[in-house]
Amino acid sequence: MLEGPLFLSADQSLLTTLIVKLAVMAVLATMLARFRRFRHILIFERRVWTDRLVFAVAFGVPLMAGVAARLLLNYQATDLTLEGAFLAGLIAGPYAGATVGALVGLPPLVAGEVIALPFAIGCGFAGGGLREVCPKEAIWRFTPFVFVDLRKHVWQIVRRLEPNWQLVLLAAPIALELLRQAFGFRFGVHRLFYLNSTSPWMTALVVLATVLAVATPIKIWNSARIEHRLQEQETLLLAAKIEALKSQINPHFLFNTLASISSLIRSEPDTARMLIIKLSGLLRRLIRSHQHFVTLREELEAIDEYLDIEVVRFGSKLGVRKEISPDTTELIVPSMILQPLVENSIKHGLARKIGPGSIVIRSWRDRDHGRAILEVEDDGMGFLIDRLDAPMSSGIGLANVRERLQVIYGATSQLTLTSEPGRGTRVRIEIPELAAIEAITA
Repeated sequence: MLEGPLFLSADQSLLTTLIVKLAVMAVLATMLARFRRFRHILIFERRVWTDRLVFAVAFGVPLMAGVAARLLLNYQATDLTLEGAFLAGLIAGPYAGATVGALVGLPPLVAGEVIALPFAIGCGFAGGGLREVCPKEAIWRFTPFVFVDLRKHVWQIVRRLEPNWQLVLLAAPIALELLRQAFGFRFGVHRLFYLNSTSPWMTALVVLATVLAVATPIKIWNSARIEHRLQEQETLLLAAKIEALKSQINPHFLFNTLASISSLIRSEPDTARMLIIKLSGLLRRLIRSHQHFVTLREELEAIDEYLDIEVVRFGSKLGVRKEISPDTTELIVPSMILQPLVENSIKHGLARKIGPGSIVIRSWRDRDHGRAILEVEDDGMGFLIDRLDAPMSSGIGLANVRERLQVIYGATSQLTLTSEPGRGTRVRIEIPELAAIEAITA
């Protein structure tokens, strides 16, 4: 048996319209928050007139399109005149609110709704005026569910004799919606569009939907602001952690070098004097440098200064060879990432070796995987197989390098250590291949 078509009742149709209306506002707010310029405007409270104009146009044009859709297609859920103008004023100031009000009020004015334009501009100025007197953080904390603790808020007003801004922010869109209902009822829907309800309960739902349509974008945009602040804090924390790890190396290197100098003061004073001069030059370079990332060429220059000190100390016993691929010299690497590896090769591999020893520093690019490979290899004493993890877990040098790589690159980096007793040790670093990077400064 065939049934006839089912139609929504007036209340059901109005309820559906209110739900779609909230969805439209939420989608619009979410889409705008994805644009960097728009997020920048939300984050910083001090905005120049160009920022306010960009905000008004970016927010007002889609709202104007929604009003046009209501006029042309009779799709009432896309008309957000009151909510859009008031919200623009509340976030960006009275002139931005009035601009959005003018944008959304022009199409209905052309269609004969003569009250629409002044009402929309008035809503914009109302939001802007409220912004001028209201603490800015109170706006971002606005929630329509303030009535849940209404007694507490009223008691605070009585006790402190000062306005409760959450109640004020709640009352403003309610008053504007009731004013629109009154104007629409008095002059007719052909003079000012409004959602006509059939009962006080439905009128209450219309008012609630208006408040939610204002509060929802505020919550979405405030989440974007908080996310940006968390990213800033994460960046600052990363910079601080890198700086702390980097600072572990310098005292470590300084202590070892001073120990070498002290051992030469009596037996070879001229050599000790030369070491002090070279050490002061290296320290001067480190003090001047505040960059966390340098080119491989600059890193190798710093290694040369360090090795100048060690060559003076060890003489002909220490040999250094470089096998640097020419196309890697301008790649970006963390500063002071190779010096601990070279220092460990000398201290743990070559210092205990009888006879001469050598260190080889290599670099090349793994183009297939977009990675840069750095190696430091020595022909020193090496480690036993069951003790390979010991240098990684103890000592400042390798532990520092490993943690810095983890902090900077996460799982995209790798540090591997291989060794054979009596034949030497090789440390390999694999990092993402970067030709340019924005340096993090502490």
